[in-house]
Amino acid sequence: MKKWIKPFTAMLMAVTLIGGLGGATTASAAKSTEKGKIVINGSSALLPLTLQAASEFKKDNPKVKISASAAGSITGPQSVRKGIADIGAVDWDASKDVPGFKKFDGLVANPVAVTVFTAVVNTNVGVSNLTTKQLQDIFSGKITNWKEVGGSDANIVVVNRKFGSGTRVNFQQKALDGKDFMSKGDNYKEVGSSGDMKTTIETTPNAIGYIDLPYVTSKMKAVSINGIAPTEKNVLNKTYKVWGIGYYMTKGQPTGATKAFIEYIQSSKFQNGSLKKLKFIPLAAVK
Repeated sequence: MKKWIKPFTAMLMAVTLIGGLGGATTASAAKSTEKGKIVINGSSALLPLTLQAASEFKKDNPKVKISASAAGSITGPQSVRKGIADIGAVDWDASKDVPGFKKFDGLVANPVAVTVFTAVVNTNVGVSNLTTKQLQDIFSGKITNWKEVGGSDANIVVVNRKFGSGTRVNFQQKALDGKDFMSKGDNYKEVGSSGDMKTTIETTPNAIGYIDLPYVTSKMKAVSINGIAPTEKNVLNKTYKVWGIGYYMTKGQPTGATKAFIEYIQSSKFQNGSLKKLKFIPLAAVK
């Protein structure tokens, strides 16, 4: 997992090209007839999954080149609609209206993974559980000191994702019950990607933010909500509610190499293998 997290930098705007991995042609790769280029843009929460799947897919499909970038969920369907990308990675079904965003007509939502989102704090914060009301009051700016929720006497630094983030959409709707975020203040920060959130929480004392499980490291703490920890087990037993399905949006039904790549991610081999190792949950597990 760490090998995917370490390269993430400030805005994750740089394009990652996956090509020529392994060099040698295997017996299975020699049988592949897929070729072309797949451009993926959108969710930084889904980026670890995208990169891992691209690496594996390339081994059996050496004539397919994949480029992936992550500037936030909303950029995914926007890029597909404009013809800039073949796949728009997004943390909600962008073919339907969701709070704050109109649907993207003509795009098809291809589900790829279940993503668990969690509130996270810097390791110096002596709080590991918060209620829904406490989270609402912290992220709205009503509670400003950790001592108000059982922690030490220290000002809370709230770290938020910028508008257009799918992680933000999921966290606001499911952890905060739709309550508004604060938007300014001396102890308020906004970041542009999951990678930026990870770095900011790790390096900012007294900080709180939110992120998906693949980005959680030993340099931060995942916070339980109402006494329920953000784990796969608790998602599957329906006690932890802060999760969503990630989608690859395409212009119409996918075809060619794009279709083959999506089908690989949806395959039981990947879903029950690398996807689970990256702390995502297989789609079939929540049906």
